[in-house]
Amino acid sequence: MVSPMHTVAVTGVSGNVGQRVLRLLDADPTVDRVVGIDARDPRFRPHKLSFRRLDLASADLVPVVAGADAVVHLAWVFGPPRDEELLARVNLAGTRRLLEAATTAGVKSFVFVSSAMVYGAWPDNPVPLTEAAPLRPNPAFAYAAQKVEVERLLADWAGAHPDAAVTVLRPAPALDPDNDHWLARAWRGAGAVRVRRPPPPMQCVHEDDLASAVALALRKGLAGAFNVAPDGWVPGEQVRPLVSPGLGVALPERLARRVMRLGWATGLLDTTPAVVPYLVHPWVVANDRLEAEGWRPVHSNEEALVAARPLPAWRALLARRRQEVALAAGGGVLAGLAGAVVAVVRRRRRAP
Repeated sequence: MVSPMHTVAVTGVSGNVGQRVLRLLDADPTVDRVVGIDARDPRFRPHKLSFRRLDLASADLVPVVAGADAVVHLAWVFGPPRDEELLARVNLAGTRRLLEAATTAGVKSFVFVSSAMVYGAWPDNPVPLTEAAPLRPNPAFAYAAQKVEVERLLADWAGAHPDAAVTVLRPAPALDPDNDHWLARAWRGAGAVRVRRPPPPMQCVHEDDLASAVALALRKGLAGAFNVAPDGWVPGEQVRPLVSPGLGVALPERLARRVMRLGWATGLLDTTPAVVPYLVHPWVVANDRLEAEGWRPVHSNEEALVAARPLPAWRALLARRRQEVALAAGGGVLAGLAGAVVAVVRRRRRAP
């Protein structure tokens, strides 16, 4: 740590990772106060927490961040992915405004949780990817592209503030069983449509381990980019038994893309076809650089994957019943989508 962290501002403090980071900061005797920022109330509210319920994209952040020695930026909007203007307003404009407030406050440490998805999923990716790999997110995938844009903003801010330690963490997916959003479902193969082929090698970092990486970055004042993932990865052929995919329809890759494109365009599916490369090409990362700084993951990839999927027995029973109803109602829709795509392809082939 470059200087004592008397006050730490944490955006996204009410999320699962934010709550874990808050617990670690609450237990840290060098931290006197935590300014928690989120659009919803946190469950865990220790005495150190000064909570501010606000929107990063519209609230005046200067008085909120004033007095902070460090900022942890966890807040991120995953979707709806079709509303890219909303995503840009919150994720990009919100980050710019946070950096402006950090400048005014004279913040000496800034930690941003990015994503391993910034490397992109490509057939020529080395396995594993190191921090030296180029950032080349797949086209049209707004989630990864905006993470890259925020990393660029942070690089510019770090250049203008050489006395500040700027840390970019690039974690493997940290899945949350209580927040099964569209991206998590697609990545687990649990969406309405999935690609019929063995998935690429997979990594999953436990939220506790990601929180400990954030705490380490703050404590040591780390500067630069660091991948966050357990040691190794799960081979593709061993993934499905661990992630427990849902009852979605498995289709060949080209047909899956077309069905997803049509379903996305009509609003019947919530998964953008831009995510497909991440379901078929490798993008696992090396953790050597962070481990050299003393970070050690407690949970393996397999443990993190399994921890993210279980439901209590009563919830599993209700979920199973919902799946039965959804399958009965949605099977015809998916079949219709697939049939429509096949018909369009045939018409195009016949056209002069």
